[in-house]
Amino acid sequence: MGLPFIDSVISRKRDQMMAVDLGSRTTKAVCVKRRGQGFALCGFTLLDAPIYEKTLPPELLSEHLKAIAQALRPTTKYVSLTAGVNDAQVRHADLPRMPVHDMRMVLKLNTKNYLQQDLPNHVFDCHVSTRAQQPKPSDKPTDPASSQKHRVLVAAARQQFVKDFVQGAKGAGLVADFIVPSLIGPVNTFEKAMPEVFAKEAVALVDIGFKNSSICILLEGELIITRVVGIGGDKLTNGVAEALSISYAEAEGIKIGMPSEIQPQLESLLIPLGRELRASIDFFEHQQDRPVSRVFVTGGSARSEFIVQKLQQELMVECKILNPMTFLQMQLPPQQIAEIEQVAPQLTVALGAALAAL
Repeated sequence: MGLPFIDSVISRKRDQMMAVDLGSRTTKAVCVKRRGQGFALCGFTLLDAPIYEKTLPPELLSEHLKAIAQALRPTTKYVSLTAGVNDAQVRHADLPRMPVHDMRMVLKLNTKNYLQQDLPNHVFDCHVSTRAQQPKPSDKPTDPASSQKHRVLVAAARQQFVKDFVQGAKGAGLVADFIVPSLIGPVNTFEKAMPEVFAKEAVALVDIGFKNSSICILLEGELIITRVVGIGGDKLTNGVAEALSISYAEAEGIKIGMPSEIQPQLESLLIPLGRELRASIDFFEHQQDRPVSRVFVTGGSARSEFIVQKLQQELMVECKILNPMTFLQMQLPPQQIAEIEQVAPQLTVALGAALAAL
């Protein structure tokens, strides 16, 4: 699932890709190569994200990407970048059956009709699921209603945002090959990490980011529901710091390393997040008449098994930390081999952005 926003690369796949997940606090980057029928992780890095006010200037992005490239030392100039939940919208629409390029033009000319919102000066991309492409048994060639439209996943981003990313990559000596909504990253990674579950079950993917958390609910390989909740790891850490009158850094360390010491504080902070996520699951189950069998959690806070267990209590569905490395060969430098298990949940979005281009 690509949704790359860039016309010229839709049909082209790469043998190697550097992917950068630009977070609010930490940037996560990976270098992934094709290896036969599979993929190899050749390097990763986590850096402090650049500080800016409203929008990330291309010049600042260039300097940041140079630092990432210096850390990863990729043998490719192509990079796949993520667009955060505040920079890219992802939703479903019923569109006429036509090539994706034409769908983009239809959306650009009439967003109010198809997305119930005016989005001037935006670029669009579409993903038609395999399910949507297959005609239903009841469909007949002579039935106009069945042949005119199908369900499509649509992504939208401001044109200036895309231009700034392309310019920022160019300033670092790189080529922005893909710009992928961060919401799509966990879906791409999950498809490779657990292909049978992806294809057969109804599951929820919860990514706990710094400022926000997202939930994507999949049914037999199709993305049915996406939602963003304004509660992330930052709110959890700040809540612990305030409750115990300790520094932010101390609270972050305790949250991940010794959560049992702050159980009451964490539980009270996790209840609102659990309720919001549970509301999305309830909506899906009522709409599809199908229970969500499992929830897989990613992101920085997913490194805490305690947090995942508490979410399971709130969601009343089995919750597991997603291991995004199960399908990858490891070709990491020796110093990173020991680190990968600890940081793996944080790399899920970046891996998904790389897979979109490979």
